[in-house]
Amino acid sequence: MEDGKREILDSPTNSQQTISDDDEIDYTTKPEFYDPDLDDKDERWIHKKRHGLQSDAVLSCPACFTTLCLECQRHEKYLTQYRAVFVVNCKIEGEKVVRQNNSRSRKRNRGKEGLDRSDASSTNIETFKQVCCSVCSTEVGVIDEDEVYHFYNVLPSES
Repeated sequence: MEDGKREILDSPTNSQQTISDDDEIDYTTKPEFYDPDLDDKDERWIHKKRHGLQSDAVLSCPACFTTLCLECQRHEKYLTQYRAVFVVNCKIEGEKVVRQNNSRSRKRNRGKEGLDRSDASSTNIETFKQVCCSVCSTEVGVIDEDEVYHFYNVLPSES
């Protein structure tokens, strides 16, 4: 039994001589890539890019964290969705098209089978194209016919 205790005390995790990485770092020299004014420079850069306009968030790709939009507006009803006109690092997938019937009569006609002929021929059908991150190809949203981007799969950050 005494041998068992001796093995536990002799293990490296219980040793008094264990040295942490913090003990080996020399904090008296400044890091080579440290810039104390970097936050102020970043803030000036973003204000210049936005031309003084405010944004609800800065949007990033959820897979690779690439910046997708610096100026956007949050959806009133769906709080995790955003819309924007000016984007970066986005590509439009032309092959994949999503169509949505945007008529207000959908809820009233829910019990009826099929669509009225007037609904089918009307211009209430919106066409959306899939939008992906240009770096990792993750789907992040759609773009409508008016070239407004609708983001629903993004990481927002306070701006």
